[in-house]
Amino acid sequence: MLTYALENTLDIPMYEYLYQCIKNDIIHQKLKPHEKLPSKRAFAKNQNMSLITIENAYNQLLIEGYIYSIEKKGYFVSVVDYPTPPNTTPIIIQQVEKKEYLIDLKNNSVSPIHFPFSTWSKLTRQVLSSQDEALLKRSPQQGCDILREAIAKHLYAFSGMNVSPSQIVIGAGTEYLYNLVIQLLGRDQIYALENPGHHSISKVYQLNQIQYQYISLDQYGLCVDELLKSHAHIVHISPAHHYPTGITMPIQRRMELLNWANNHQGYIIEDDYDSEFRLRGKPISTLFQTDQNERVIYMNTFSKTLSPSFRISYMILPSHLVQLYQQKLGFYACSVSSFEQIILAYYMNQGYFEKHINRMRNLYKSIRDEFLASLSQSEIASIIKITEENAGLHFLLHFPPYFSDQDVIEKANHIGLHIATLSQFYSEPYDSHTLVINYSGLSKQDIPLAVELLTKLFTKQK
Repeated sequence: MLTYALENTLDIPMYEYLYQCIKNDIIHQKLKPHEKLPSKRAFAKNQNMSLITIENAYNQLLIEGYIYSIEKKGYFVSVVDYPTPPNTTPIIIQQVEKKEYLIDLKNNSVSPIHFPFSTWSKLTRQVLSSQDEALLKRSPQQGCDILREAIAKHLYAFSGMNVSPSQIVIGAGTEYLYNLVIQLLGRDQIYALENPGHHSISKVYQLNQIQYQYISLDQYGLCVDELLKSHAHIVHISPAHHYPTGITMPIQRRMELLNWANNHQGYIIEDDYDSEFRLRGKPISTLFQTDQNERVIYMNTFSKTLSPSFRISYMILPSHLVQLYQQKLGFYACSVSSFEQIILAYYMNQGYFEKHINRMRNLYKSIRDEFLASLSQSEIASIIKITEENAGLHFLLHFPPYFSDQDVIEKANHIGLHIATLSQFYSEPYDSHTLVINYSGLSKQDIPLAVELLTKLFTKQK
């Protein structure tokens, strides 16, 4: 007679627990094919269970094919040819240990005290209380109309970009949108990337088995002569504020790139990742609005303005690519939930987004100014040089050549400082003697410690 311990610690119904016990015995062949199971009444009596519990367990096994029944004879174990499990040792997945740092000057992050939690909570309740059926409907493939309209209005008010909501595509992060662009323009094209540049883009191209080439920069940005020699047809650039060099591309170089795209029927992917946080002067005109021949695909994200965890980005397609996009990629579902899109649209339409950007711009400017002032009064002021501090949320700190980049990184890790060198953004390693300082995650209270660690970093041991 089958007998099972009644120690059900799985917080599931007893019939399901009994079903799992019998199923495991069948799978591991403790119960052999065609072996007769106890009658329901005898089994219930032996297990001190109710008859209905046994019936439910048997019925579930019957439905899934683990047992079969013969009228007036009872229940029997089915013949199932289970695959032989591999005779290998279990794979142990090594967990990557996350190092904790005293100060992080490498990652772009946002302090939780600066995120508009109260406003976001209020708008969330407002959206839910509306009981709008749009919350339950599948989002349009390019994103909710209300958010695309809000983005179009914002771009016109902020930088004079005149785009139709029908040109906007919403996606869960720019990496996702890069994948869509590859599928739209084709994997048989040669893509070009800025050198130095952010490596996440090259990783997307690698995984898509895309042929790509790095193009060097000069003081004005991407070198067009080198681009011509590369035979590329698509180039990814960030002309308003290049990361990590901080270069703002002048109009002459922009026109050279637009002429290249027009003459070679190529496309420019314009990444405008932190345009809202230019700390001096007016926003730089986008390449998209300068373009007269529909050769620019514009990309931006809310990860910088709201939070890196806020995975909502968007791209704007030239008009002639919208129809092609709908034909080739129209079967995709939007990768951002309608609920999040509608809340963000409310946030923008009610004026909160503009206020948030202005507030954060002033905050970042005050943090940057205090950070730079503290560095200018530090013990290392005479051996360092600061450049590219007026645009975006990072600046460059140049240090003496008698410190190697590798030694600086190793020492920084040792003293609890998370930092990146400019050389880490190049395709080939070299000694740049330059740090890329991201300060968006700092508070004013962090500045004294950040300066102290930088001072320790560049103080020679006697």
